[in-house]
Amino acid sequence: MSAVLSDRHEELADQLVALFLAEGFRRFTLGDLTQRLHCSKSTLYALGESKEQLVGNAVVRFFRAATSEVERATADAEGSEAKVAAYLSAVADALRPASAAFIADVAAHPTARRAYARNTKIAAGRVHELIDEGVASGDFREVHAAFVADTVANTMQRIQSGDVQRTTGLRDAEAYEELARLVLRGVRS
Repeated sequence: MSAVLSDRHEELADQLVALFLAEGFRRFTLGDLTQRLHCSKSTLYALGESKEQLVGNAVVRFFRAATSEVERATADAEGSEAKVAAYLSAVADALRPASAAFIADVAAHPTARRAYARNTKIAAGRVHELIDEGVASGDFREVHAAFVADTVANTMQRIQSGDVQRTTGLRDAEAYEELARLVLRGVRS
């Protein structure tokens, strides 16, 4: 994707992300996408030179926007408990529009799966920071923040892989909400 997109390409990229979130991406051909997005192939190629690139760029765009929203929600929260709750709830909110088809397609697509895994690792690191801050401020009891973050990271990976949904029936957003409740109950003073 070019570094600077025109307004039309930005709009198209957002529509592509919304389409993929709603319906997944595996079943679409480039021809299908041009029809659904009402554009030419050459216009679509500005977003990626192949379907592989389109998918990768769309997934990365989704996670960048989601990260911005999550960080904004976290920054607005006051106090350690509110920040952890806001962070994990915002992750859940960001994933709420992701259909089962999207999640399954991400798990089956190497580039998209790597993007999800990279964001999961970053998110777990962020939870570690938030817990460390809460312990340092006295808002949380003395806990081994690295252990809690490692547990969060492993749960996030299980959510991302679809294991949590398969074993519990919880969709990704619901699983993140449960994870937030579990973590907060474990670290409260």
